[in-house]
Amino acid sequence: MSTTGTKATHTGRPRGGTGNGRGPTMDIVTDGHTLVLSGDFDVRSTMDVRSAIYDALHASDEDVVLDLTGVHTIDLTAARVLAYATLEASRSGHHLRLRGCGPAVRRMLHLTRLARFVEVDRAAASA
Repeated sequence: MSTTGTKATHTGRPRGGTGNGRGPTMDIVTDGHTLVLSGDFDVRSTMDVRSAIYDALHASDEDVVLDLTGVHTIDLTAARVLAYATLEASRSGHHLRLRGCGPAVRRMLHLTRLARFVEVDRAAASA
């Protein structure tokens, strides 16, 4: 049974008590088998994103799409989460596809040499 059209919103919470008052670093919206991320994908939001990815992988037999169009920045920890989640999806017979990767995301994946471990849609995000 497909859940397309239903939306659930998960708002990331800052972790580690930085005390900077900036609020959530990442918004995660689930739309069927697509997770739409927006904000800063960094060490503060990796646990929330990782949990959302694994929930989506276990909730359906469909492949999961991670829409990163709204991601402004990404760090090494977040890039590693994407690579490992892709590996785990493959092990369970699924695919995890990255969509809408902007220049910052693509650059981090290439600099860390993790681009070879993830499946990125060829079309780049529009600026």
